[in-house]
Amino acid sequence: MNIRSLTRGDGVVIGAAVLLLIASFLDIYSFEGAPDSADIPSLWGSGPVVLGVVLAGVIGAALVVVARAMPQPLKVAGLDLGQFGIAFTVFAAWCALGNIFDPAGAFDNDGGVSGLSAGTGLILALVATLLMAAAAVATPLLPALKGSLIPASRPAAPQPYGGQPQGGYGYPGAQQQPYGAQPGQPGQPGPFGGQPQPGQPQPGQPQAAQPQAPQPHAPQQAQAQPAGDFSPFWFAVPVPRPLFAEDGSPTPIAELAPGTWYLAVEQRGANLVAQTQDGRRGVLQDTSGIQRG
Repeated sequence: MNIRSLTRGDGVVIGAAVLLLIASFLDIYSFEGAPDSADIPSLWGSGPVVLGVVLAGVIGAALVVVARAMPQPLKVAGLDLGQFGIAFTVFAAWCALGNIFDPAGAFDNDGGVSGLSAGTGLILALVATLLMAAAAVATPLLPALKGSLIPASRPAAPQPYGGQPQGGYGYPGAQQQPYGAQPGQPGQPGPFGGQPQPGQPQPGQPQAAQPQAPQPHAPQQAQAQPAGDFSPFWFAVPVPRPLFAEDGSPTPIAELAPGTWYLAVEQRGANLVAQTQDGRRGVLQDTSGIQRG
């Protein structure tokens, strides 16, 4: 599971599920003139409300979030797991609306209960389930809800082809230690009583310029640079998008998830050749709305 693929809409669904759980411990009824010490049951005191509102809403929210975080869509009876979750959230909102209109249920037929109305728990449960169902249905449709819930940290800039980190071994600006010297110690004197060896410059004397050796590999390095103006860059996708094989096969080889940075190594017209963290390369056909690092 990849939690970075969760969207802002999934965050609203999670928040609504938490609000529904809080509402389930509040009063289910409200009586006119009831004293503060009255023992009014919570939503857990009614089986239909627990099954149709509380559990249906929580299960629906969990299915929506799990389906979004899975790398590959899961199907049950031919339907996507996320579609089951959306159906559960809509059903929970429908049941909550029915309990608001008729909180007393079968007591109305007897006429034995008067002054009874929906309590704080039922009202808050209706708000939570309506918010949950609206976010679950609208997330695939609204770009504002499709954005990544967890923003990805910007990666370091890619090193140029054949480049080495500054200060590393062989870098022109790195200070080379004399042969046999310990790191962090100044240069050691010569072996003959501390006198410099012949041919070495004396302290305070100008050092003669040494002839530079030819660089036979310069033409090869110039040829190794990529042609054109394209430079590799990091990018992230706003929504999950398939990555197809470079040979033009219609079957995706991977799925790029939002909140994860990928390296674009080549551009082919409007498409990008991307590389995943495990080294797989493929063609990203839909490059709209990508975020460059």
